[in-house]
Amino acid sequence: MKLLGSLLDRMPGPSIAEITAEEMIQRASAPQSGLVFRLITGWSRRGVRQVDRTIPGRSGPIPIRIYTPTRPARAPRALVLALHGGGWAQGSLNMADWMSSTVAADLDAVVVSVEYRLAPADPFPAALEDCVDALGWSAANMATLGAQGRIGVMGESAGGNLAAVLCLLARDQGGPVIHHQALIYPATDLAGESASRRRHADQIILNAADIKAYEAFYIPEGTPRTDWRISPLRAPHHANLPPALIQVAGYDALHDDGMRYAEVLRAAGVPVVVREFPAMPHAFISFPYFSRDAGPAMQQVVTEQRKYLKLGL
Repeated sequence: MKLLGSLLDRMPGPSIAEITAEEMIQRASAPQSGLVFRLITGWSRRGVRQVDRTIPGRSGPIPIRIYTPTRPARAPRALVLALHGGGWAQGSLNMADWMSSTVAADLDAVVVSVEYRLAPADPFPAALEDCVDALGWSAANMATLGAQGRIGVMGESAGGNLAAVLCLLARDQGGPVIHHQALIYPATDLAGESASRRRHADQIILNAADIKAYEAFYIPEGTPRTDWRISPLRAPHHANLPPALIQVAGYDALHDDGMRYAEVLRAAGVPVVVREFPAMPHAFISFPYFSRDAGPAMQQVVTEQRKYLKLGL
């Protein structure tokens, strides 16, 4: 991971913290494909069929990618909504292929990955609206998708933030019922400062300057960061939320975001499993061929999802 961090640092072009909003939009729209991209982010797992399509959203079509195991189902397949990371300002369906296909293959589930709108072209609440619409569409079309029964959500980093907020919204708005949330190094408090944000301000993969830039791209000027739809840690209460798996990385500025969210969930009576990967930096699961802990982390995601999402097992 240190090697990967130094390689990324040597890539041409300015850092996230050094570019304008217009340059961020251009960077986010650049194609994410090719051999080098796949060597870094991973290929889709074998034995999983992928179908790309668009679904209706309140602000226009939303691209999604549906992952379905090619083998016959051994039991009713759960539905998992997957939300990629990227600081709400970058990321794509391709970037999430390895993670999403791993859950589809190993859990024997249908996974719907969402390409939500990105800031700064479409700041908050655009990404959240797309995720809400994708969750509603997926729940309403489970039979067509080949899934039945239970629904889970998972997301990493910014996607973990969106997944946590989805669970709060689903609880408060009467559904769809979510049975499990997997939050992978999530951002849960954009309004405060934490010890880990100070301690790892100069860490590889994600530093303090980049965090500040991502948040500025995502949050419109004048919007309070204490809004729980931005900072789910600050929701009025956390009772009656789905059981959660929260994974954190030892060398991550967002380490304490995950740990503090686990604390408030536990205090509210929500079952929570927390696992720290002490040697890892932020986003380590996104680099499966470089990170020794990417595989074990995803194995735990699938194990916890199986407890709550697989009927009859």
